[in-house]
Amino acid sequence: MRYLAKVVGTGAFLLMATACAGQDMPTSQPAAGGTSAAPTGSVSTSPTPGESVLPTSPSANPPGKPRLTVPEGSTPVPPNKVDAAALPKNYPHEVWTANGGTILNIRAQEGGCGHALGEATEQAGDHVVVNLSETKAQTGQMCTMDIRYPVISVALAAPLDQRTVVLKTQK
Repeated sequence: MRYLAKVVGTGAFLLMATACAGQDMPTSQPAAGGTSAAPTGSVSTSPTPGESVLPTSPSANPPGKPRLTVPEGSTPVPPNKVDAAALPKNYPHEVWTANGGTILNIRAQEGGCGHALGEATEQAGDHVVVNLSETKAQTGQMCTMDIRYPVISVALAAPLDQRTVVLKTQK
């Protein structure tokens, strides 16, 4: 009889836990406009008032925002026009242009809690120097040990044309 009571109690507990897990619990603070923002990585099944139901284009990200894929319409920069000699071994060195050559889309590397960044530090007549860096985690913050390869965008003052892209990392 005691065994039956344990089985029934465990079943009731699992039923309650499963029912609670299915509820839509708010997990984020309201956004600046007073509307609720979905947590990162979540999927919203119903739009909020004023929200579009159409998916946004991957090329809609402004320069500086990392993305997983190269924006549509980007043109690869020929390998002989990319100088990646200053990058560490096995660091990606893929570069594309967009927006008439005024935007560089660069495959970068980041890991854990870090985020890849890029900045055009020199724009000469024959080359453009882009420093690639990564934000660091806060002290004491636990981070995963994964490596990701996002595409970051860097704005140029003038189209790349025949200039060489020199990639460097900032330590």
